[in-house]
Amino acid sequence: MKYRTNKFWFTALVIGFLIPGQKLFAQGNDVIESIFVTSERRAYQANFDDLESPAANQLIDSQLLQDAGVLNLNDALDLSASVARQNNFGGLWNSFSVRGFAGDVNLPSAILVNGFNAGRGFGGPRDIVGIESVEVLKGPRSALFGRGEPGGSINLTTKRPEFRTGGDFRATFGRWNQTRLEVDYQTVAGSAENVGIRLVGFTEESDSFRDTVEIEKYGFYPSLTVELSDQTDVTYELELTKQEVPFDRGVAYSERYDFSPRETFSGEPGDGPIDTEVLGHQFELQHNFSDTWSLLAGLGYRETDFEGGASEPNFGGRQTYFLDGKTLSRFFRFRDYETDYTVLRAELAGEFTSGSIRHRLIFGSDYDEFNTDQLLLRYRPGWFGPNGDINALDPASYLLLDVFNPVYGQHPQPIPGPNTNREEEMNGVGVYVQDQIDLTDNLQIRLGLRWDDFEQDLTNLRSTPAKTVTTSDSRVTPQLGVVYSLNHEFSIYASYGEGFRQQAGSDFRGNQFNPNLTESSELGFKFEGAVTDQVSGSVSLALFDVDQSNILVNDNRPEARAEGWFSADAGEARSRGIEVDAAFETRSGFNLWFSYAYVDAEFTNSNPDADFGAQIDDGDQLINSPKHQGNIQISKSISLNGLMGQIGAGAIYTDERVGWTAYDFFLPSYTTARVFGQVELSDSWSVRIDVDNVFDEEFYTNSYADVWVEPGAPTRWRFSTRYNF
Repeated sequence: MKYRTNKFWFTALVIGFLIPGQKLFAQGNDVIESIFVTSERRAYQANFDDLESPAANQLIDSQLLQDAGVLNLNDALDLSASVARQNNFGGLWNSFSVRGFAGDVNLPSAILVNGFNAGRGFGGPRDIVGIESVEVLKGPRSALFGRGEPGGSINLTTKRPEFRTGGDFRATFGRWNQTRLEVDYQTVAGSAENVGIRLVGFTEESDSFRDTVEIEKYGFYPSLTVELSDQTDVTYELELTKQEVPFDRGVAYSERYDFSPRETFSGEPGDGPIDTEVLGHQFELQHNFSDTWSLLAGLGYRETDFEGGASEPNFGGRQTYFLDGKTLSRFFRFRDYETDYTVLRAELAGEFTSGSIRHRLIFGSDYDEFNTDQLLLRYRPGWFGPNGDINALDPASYLLLDVFNPVYGQHPQPIPGPNTNREEEMNGVGVYVQDQIDLTDNLQIRLGLRWDDFEQDLTNLRSTPAKTVTTSDSRVTPQLGVVYSLNHEFSIYASYGEGFRQQAGSDFRGNQFNPNLTESSELGFKFEGAVTDQVSGSVSLALFDVDQSNILVNDNRPEARAEGWFSADAGEARSRGIEVDAAFETRSGFNLWFSYAYVDAEFTNSNPDADFGAQIDDGDQLINSPKHQGNIQISKSISLNGLMGQIGAGAIYTDERVGWTAYDFFLPSYTTARVFGQVELSDSWSVRIDVDNVFDEEFYTNSYADVWVEPGAPTRWRFSTRYNF
């Protein structure tokens, strides 16, 4: 990793205050006490329980992640039917849509980590080992968070010290030579035991059902919390991840010849893996002024590096698979990307009364700066001749591969030429305020407003001399919500919010694109409590309508075409649907998780597509956005000869969806099933087995185009053992 130590000035800074305190306790159906929540308060979240929030938030906690055998973020997000997989850049990043809307399909999706914007960058797909829980925050959140994806945000809560001594070690062995080791250990130190230390890490090596594909990765995530006083804590977290993953564009599809074999790797093993590295830091200092007022501030800094070359399937008139159904033609690209991302924030939260009216207030400010350097070199053969004769082609120039009998390494690696060489700096400052007002014992309203000012410097290093264009803009984003509590277990809500997302790049005149804008309205119902004496749980139902504008499309105006291939912020789309999420548990040991979403996401105007220029028609569906998607999991605690255990099963259904924007190419629907079982051999030892895709369904999770389709894995088993100490 290229450690840019001159930027480590931030390690001497510790800003911000979080609050220790208490929560809302209940026993049976009786509320014991309602006091201000100050314990481990996270950014942008004040003193509210879920029934008081005018939004359909979904929490995937550590127990559910463990029950589902989740090892990575993609599998975690599959548990939410509101989230759909998007183009994952050859397996090198996490990309998803929420309620049918994704951000920039050419960049990783934005992710929050403990409230910090941390999804930008090219650090590879995220492992789940250091994650305590995953929150799916549906609807635009720009009135508080600032930059965010149009359909919703994903917030990851990391594992932090809990001021106890102990931990666990886990070893996993699975199909395709998977070997994975994990450790999670924590302890206390200091004369007053006021220092909490937690060390989390993993290492993994694995082959794949994809021929020749091998993966190596490791991560280390230590954290330290110091209780400076009864009112003040300071926390530091490190994120260090390294991955070596081949660039794998998946399979190709032809209407005449169907999909290429799912086990055939379409790249070249000799190209080597893509090396990705992450070095991240987060600081938070927590303090409370009183029982009702607190101040939180923090600093995050994250570097990512992405380097390597890859052979990738060609498109259209350069793709030989469309001609004979067996020969795949490829081109070659080399990438060297670097990013660094700095985020600072400070937030005041508390409550006061005005007469008989209670106000719960959040007021804060944040600053973020994102810098990226992108060098891309490319070798690409020409179009076919008029006769399309494969035998007349030079195999070396086309990097041809027989998908049914692949012979790798038969062509020399091409020498790529210039394609992209640019530097980009985006920074912004925001100020936000939110007030949740109790008008009566049952009726609350939420008012929020955020102001952002941001600037972009874009430097084209291919021009002579290098040319830098600087642009700036400012935005105001409001939110409004109403919550009515029917009783302690039921509430209904309605909300309206606006959002925005800065967009990288510039138009043909060198001007920054306008931000991607979102308007969202939502109506919902929530239940949380006891269903019977034996069953308790939660249910939420939401109806939503989201409009999006300033989507990047191809600029086909004559003056733009004269300058080359450029985009314009002229696209519009809409998403409407319904979501149902439920979780139940019984005293007899049954647990049920259910998530279903109907999402109708479509373009609402006509434009040429930004990447290929194909005509998008009004009413076309958005890419990788299934209308119906569902997930269900059920588990049961059992006893085997006096040993406690658990068995369970789950299923995922994903409807058919467009696999290439503006083209008549659809990925087929699929249903996959999984089963698992676990036995506690002693107080310290447990063993577990997971079997995914039990019925060996052949399925495809996402695509970018018909020659870049990610296949799902065949039946996969994993055996793991855990030792607690």
